[in-house]
Amino acid sequence: MIKNVVLDMGNVLLDFDPNVSLNKFCSSDEEKECIRKELFKGPEWKLGDKGDIKDKDRFDLVKVRVPEKYHEALRNCADKWTICMNPLSGAKEFCEKVKEEGYGIYVLSNASDAFYEYFPRLLPLDFFDGVFVSSDYKMLKPNVEIYKTFLNKYDLKADECLFVDDMEENVLGAQKAGMNTIRFKGDYEEVLSRMKK
Repeated sequence: MIKNVVLDMGNVLLDFDPNVSLNKFCSSDEEKECIRKELFKGPEWKLGDKGDIKDKDRFDLVKVRVPEKYHEALRNCADKWTICMNPLSGAKEFCEKVKEEGYGIYVLSNASDAFYEYFPRLLPLDFFDGVFVSSDYKMLKPNVEIYKTFLNKYDLKADECLFVDDMEENVLGAQKAGMNTIRFKGDYEEVLSRMKK
């Protein structure tokens, strides 16, 4: 029986869309593609999520691979990328419904230290029964150890948890840890229905 709902953050609760900052700060398609590749898809992004670097360090590490003429836009994208991290439509109401119906509600997210800056745009941290951010624990989804560490921290049984994530590999990682799962495709009603099965 499902007793707890464990939610990914990006593209499940908040809208992670790098195009928001790229469109705001870049002046050409070439500039956008360069910064998308080196900043948002470069190795430093995962290093931040794993807690090996801080968000504030990312610009200096990435700029060595980016033409100097793009450095101003890169700086803005690196320092202000969180402008895109706004709640998805219906996310707040969904979380409130989960709680109202008596389920435990948790967040398990791959995220850098900037998480604590933008996440409260959705709900206060203490609304949740637990918030587990990868950079605090130096591990990443889909490694099965992050799910096990999460379950141990909050003393939860895997088979009583429904894990919700938009990325297939993260869903598979949770399954390896024994959790019930659903891949999120934008439908909160589907998640509510799955909780009751």
